[in-house]
Amino acid sequence: QVQLVESGGGLVQAGGSLRLSCAASGRTFSSYRMGWFRQAPGKEREFVATIAQSGVYLYYADSVKGRFTISRDNAKNTVYLQMNSLKPEDTAVYYCAAAGKYYSSYTHEVAYNYWGQGTQVTVSS
Repeated sequence: QVQLVESGGGLVQAGGSLRLSCAASGRTFSSYRMGWFRQAPGKEREFVATIAQSGVYLYYADSVKGRFTISRDNAKNTVYLQMNSLKPEDTAVYYCAAAGKYYSSYTHEVAYNYWGQGTQVTVSS
């Protein structure tokens, strides 16, 4: 069982930056693939980024590539999402998720077993 708690959301102007954090409970955090997803009002939840257990393998949605950076600190049981050059279209509730087993693609929600409650990010124009 893993519990995930996101923090770091807020209101920021376009072009600004935010860093989201996701703290995980349990002693097996390093065995989980982690991901970030987001859901804008009236839209389906979408993939943002994923990071492998070791932190070496990273993958991003095209819409955030070059602007967002996912990272993790296994000693602190925490995964981060550094968001730079924010745009109004980045406004959404951001969720972190943990995948405890192999799946063919970690861009899909179904790959993840555990989810946080979400943190709101609002980017004003």
